[in-house]
Amino acid sequence: MTSPSDAPVHPDQLTIGSVVSAPVSTLPGTPVDEMSLVGDVGVVLTSVLEGLGATGLMQRAEARDAYLDRQGITFTLSGRERPLPLDLVPRVIEAAEWRQVEAGVAQRIRALEAFLADVYGPAEVLSDRIVPRRLVTSSPHFHREAHGVTSPNGVRIHVAGIDVVRDAAGRFVVLEDNVRCPSGVSYVLENRRTLALVLPELFAGQRLRSVAEYPERLLDALAASAPPGVPTPVVVVLTPGVHNSAHYEHAFLARRMGVELVEGRDLFCSDDRVWMRTTQGRRPVDVIYRRIDDDFLDPVHFRHDSVLGVPGLLGVARAGRVTLANAVGNGVADDKAVYRYVPDFIRYYLGEEPLLDNVETYDLQDADQLAFVLANIDRMVLKPTDGSGGYGILVGPSATDIQLTEAAAAISASPRSWIAQPVVNLSTSPTVLDDGSIAQRHVDLRPFAVNDGEKVWVLPGGLTRVALPAGSLVVNSSQGGGSKDTWVLDDGVAPAMPRPTRSRPPLAVERRHAPLRHEAPETAPTRIHQQAAQQQQSRDIGLVGGDPSC
Repeated sequence: MTSPSDAPVHPDQLTIGSVVSAPVSTLPGTPVDEMSLVGDVGVVLTSVLEGLGATGLMQRAEARDAYLDRQGITFTLSGRERPLPLDLVPRVIEAAEWRQVEAGVAQRIRALEAFLADVYGPAEVLSDRIVPRRLVTSSPHFHREAHGVTSPNGVRIHVAGIDVVRDAAGRFVVLEDNVRCPSGVSYVLENRRTLALVLPELFAGQRLRSVAEYPERLLDALAASAPPGVPTPVVVVLTPGVHNSAHYEHAFLARRMGVELVEGRDLFCSDDRVWMRTTQGRRPVDVIYRRIDDDFLDPVHFRHDSVLGVPGLLGVARAGRVTLANAVGNGVADDKAVYRYVPDFIRYYLGEEPLLDNVETYDLQDADQLAFVLANIDRMVLKPTDGSGGYGILVGPSATDIQLTEAAAAISASPRSWIAQPVVNLSTSPTVLDDGSIAQRHVDLRPFAVNDGEKVWVLPGGLTRVALPAGSLVVNSSQGGGSKDTWVLDDGVAPAMPRPTRSRPPLAVERRHAPLRHEAPETAPTRIHQQAAQQQQSRDIGLVGGDPSC
């Protein structure tokens, strides 16, 4: 599946065998071709794509773009709404290999749950020096206001996105954990529906794990975390508003779960409850799936100038009268400087060995490691510890001398603010280019998981992101990346995490009482626009290959 150059093949002689990998002479090892790992399925897909030829693929791409545009399946980039680029070639994962990823992701989330409960509680992990106290307490996402605040079923990470890549050795390794407001799951569901519509031939005879049950799983998990004594929880999705680049996803999930999509001005706190303004008067809210960053969530406790949040919200959560999903303060667990300690958390809390390894990561607060990184900076990826969306990343092999000099000065001046990792030569997958030709492009994977307090369920496949420019390791949608439909083959073996049989009866969820916006307090549109665009999860649809930023 590779050839010496990245020149497009002639449209009349299109063959998958002639696709190429971008030049990676500066990177360690040879990237793994994902399609070569799936045997007969890869042969069938190759045959279908070759049969269509470049002209046929361009026609299908036009049909794809028209469908995405009609459905409003977009994201905002530089103030412009555009369809998220969806490649026509799916990424395929064998069933047995997926079970390993699934188990590793679930294990990681259980360990991070335990870490968060501990660090905002007895803090034994700090007393036992598993992780340096100063590293945790200096994190900008460690919020003392969250101490002792938890949901009734003890879940803090209701939804997670764990970024993994396949390295040159063929192993899946974890690049980053996203346990604040991970974005992108709506595109997993829409990618499957879109590809089945525009290229149904690919699906003929294939046995694939379904992705359609995610909204139901999410709603179950949210309802399970409702305050006690609430037989019919009212669940809402709290969005920063239409100016946020992930607003499509917020609306999509609310619609698919059948719950209300609200902004901060639709809610208010009174009598130790959160209330929603509706056309039928005020109604209590029991669970808030919030897609607003901690800093903007409650102006009483965090940013006093926030116009996106709900004053007094954290106080109601502390009283146990509303559940916030995900919990406030989760960001300390996905701080990039804390990431390197997650394997230790797994051993400490679970008594197990990690099923998925980390990428080697250098602690720049250690003088010896800092000196090593500075001496080899042209072979490193440097990441700000509180960054997201691939912003602020420096990939050493592609950086200029001036950029390297500036980066060396920055990490020397503030080593806590940075980590360094060797460049990972991400695996590649055949990808359709604008002219209908096919070339290898680097990919990553974000599996999504839902925790209902009894089981951690991992969505089969997750979001595969692809770096569309030749030679690029940047898969962020904000920086020219796209996505693929991710297939997990179904071999007939029962999933490791089937839908659980609960000891308690299923919870009914109250749905849809439209907010009466004209009763909500008015806020300056400019401030709403500015703050909505500042949200962490407005930038987390993609990552930098070699940087899995959320």
